[in-house]
Amino acid sequence: MKVLVLGKATERSEAGEFGSAEEFVAMDKFNEQLVEAGVVLSGDGLQPTSKGKRVAFDADGNTRVIDGPFAETKELVAGFSIWEVASMDEAVEWVKRSPLRDSEVELRKILDAEDFDDSFPAEIAAAEERMRAEPAAK
Repeated sequence: MKVLVLGKATERSEAGEFGSAEEFVAMDKFNEQLVEAGVVLSGDGLQPTSKGKRVAFDADGNTRVIDGPFAETKELVAGFSIWEVASMDEAVEWVKRSPLRDSEVELRKILDAEDFDDSFPAEIAAAEERMRAEPAAK
């Protein structure tokens, strides 16, 4: 199962404070463990929302661009990873090993064809599988 790991923003990350050298070393060791275990597929940190934008859509599809920063830090994302794990419980156990302090991590299963009932057309599932395979082949 693929899991999206969302590192929640804090006042510190939103201020552009990315951590001390010691914190980077500890996180690097943790990330090495994830890579060695074959868990992590992708991941990166994000710049503060002051450097971001949101695009809002109304019911008719019209758009409105909203410049950051965005107010509520508890609802913002500071970084992400995509992990391949056997279960959500395994993902939780990995997160518990993290050197993070004073922060929160959200775990969300990435949808796949098995999450849908028979209404998910087989040709769409096949097309999505081809699209996912193309970047990996390059």
